[in-house]
Amino acid sequence: MATHEHSHSCACCSGEKHLHKEKKLKWRPYYLPALSFILLIIALICDKVFNFQFSTIIYVLAYIPVGFPVMKEAWEMVLQKDFFNEYSLMFTATIGAFIIGEYPEGVAVMLFYAVGELFEDSAVDKARGNIKALLDLRPQTATVMRNGAWTEVDPENIKPGETILVKAGGKIPLDGILLSPGCNFNTSALTGESRPKAIQTGEPVLAGMLSIGSAIEIKATKAFKDSSLARILEMVQDASTRKAPTELLIRKFARIYTPVVFALALLIVLVPYFIVPDYVFKVWLYRALIFLVISCPCALVISVPLGFFGGIGAASRAGILFKGANFLDIMTKVDTVVMDKTGTLTKGVFQVQEVVVAPLFTLETFLPTVSAIESRSTHPAAKAIVAACPSPTLPIVDRVEELAGLGIKGNVDGHEVLVGSRKLMQKYNIAYDTAIDSVVETVVIAAINGQYAGYMTIADEIKEDAAEAIKEMHEQGITQTVMLSGDSEAITQKVAKNIGIDKAFGNLMPEDKVKHVEKLKAASRTVAFVGDGINDAPVLALSDVGIAMGAMGSDAAIEVADVVIQTDQPTKIVTAIRIAKATKQIVAQNIILALSVKLLIMGLGVAGIATMWGAVFADVGVALLAILNAVRILEMKF
Repeated sequence: MATHEHSHSCACCSGEKHLHKEKKLKWRPYYLPALSFILLIIALICDKVFNFQFSTIIYVLAYIPVGFPVMKEAWEMVLQKDFFNEYSLMFTATIGAFIIGEYPEGVAVMLFYAVGELFEDSAVDKARGNIKALLDLRPQTATVMRNGAWTEVDPENIKPGETILVKAGGKIPLDGILLSPGCNFNTSALTGESRPKAIQTGEPVLAGMLSIGSAIEIKATKAFKDSSLARILEMVQDASTRKAPTELLIRKFARIYTPVVFALALLIVLVPYFIVPDYVFKVWLYRALIFLVISCPCALVISVPLGFFGGIGAASRAGILFKGANFLDIMTKVDTVVMDKTGTLTKGVFQVQEVVVAPLFTLETFLPTVSAIESRSTHPAAKAIVAACPSPTLPIVDRVEELAGLGIKGNVDGHEVLVGSRKLMQKYNIAYDTAIDSVVETVVIAAINGQYAGYMTIADEIKEDAAEAIKEMHEQGITQTVMLSGDSEAITQKVAKNIGIDKAFGNLMPEDKVKHVEKLKAASRTVAFVGDGINDAPVLALSDVGIAMGAMGSDAAIEVADVVIQTDQPTKIVTAIRIAKATKQIVAQNIILALSVKLLIMGLGVAGIATMWGAVFADVGVALLAILNAVRILEMKF
């Protein structure tokens, strides 16, 4: 895999014609530079110590192992009408050195170029480590129940609805529902979180999770190609094809730069003939060759893409998937973060906060009665009420009727029960406690046999790190945080105040959220929108950077988003910003380093101060420093 990425990068010097050449480095294994180095030492000893007259032959033999592959690449590009590239540049410089009798320099240039390629390959390997780890998560086989027996099959052949057996410590091959008793799972490959996650019977599990402690059975809910793991792999692999503007600029620069360098080298040989009194062709040719060697753009065209690829790798290690290097670049310019409330800043799980019972009723009868009728409803608030009832058995319910937008009506043990909103009470002319009107949270009121019986407050719990995330966003230079919610204005404002959001808007439909983001963009703001629901998809698509929150987010949101956060932690938004800024900083450092050193040595070479040995060490040294700087991001803590 490393060879592919390397060819992907180096080919930038000459366009994108050779991006498909995954085998590019196969002709340059370690033993070829080693053989060349040994022969060069022998040639130097024979030439300088023993003055052996046939030492030139040994220099040629030393050159072939590292020079022939470069000549071959240069020729293949020439056949495709690509004359000016790093291969033709290096080949021309080294053959020129041989022509003027500088054999050791000619061999050394090509030898160090080959060694530099090996270091680059190693750096790319390191940058791709996280993706390799993800690829290793794909189970080769899965155990499925067929015809009354467990059978080993390819995960891609399993259909939704089939039962799968996962051994203790085994990888879950497909997304599904846990059939076995509750179990702990290692989710680090998907979320970047090292803490085990407890999942109960009937709850969803994702492909790529590892079962801890015991064998389990799951029911597949998706085909492998639609699983979360397959989706992650596809997103990460596709990310390298989406280039950042800086990277595209360097590619264009390299395509113009290389032929210009050839032209300047030619002028360095020819122009002095007309203006220098004691012109010596060999001296000026040597200077032109130094110019060619130091001008090789490898340090730029390798380290810049490698820097962005390292950023993508560092992010995936933290459970953040950037769908392209271009989004890393845009993320550094974001000044406004707009967030959905439910499922993004809150847990999206409603809980009963308070139960207030009217004087003529008791809690022991109120809770089971209300829970019994709500057990027939699918509303999230109804589930919260049922979960809050401690009684294992509920009264008998019949004649249940859902009243759209109002609540639910039915009979519980022969008593007529109404449970719902204030409007439901008003419809049936039931007088309720007026103190309810000042409650901010969602209120569910109950009446039994036409008499007010009490109420419950239900609220969505704020995520533990939500306030910290908003604080850190401001520290990272985000000038405005905005929350858009479909929930009531009162609840929205209360949550916003609790966690430090700058502006908040409630009672919004999906189209209202779109209008708010359009207004921000019209005000020349660079907007990142964070959401998790299917209703957030239009805004995710509209924003400059769309961020889908959570591995359990809707498929539509994940599909449209530019960045996917594999956990439900808002602080990961800040981590994504930090990684993006660190990546851009490293890329800028590499560009400045490479250009400044090259321009300095070029000038010294033309002035006759720098030698070809100096040019070789400067070129390889700059490339290695840039590469080491690029992979440094993988070791950073965010």
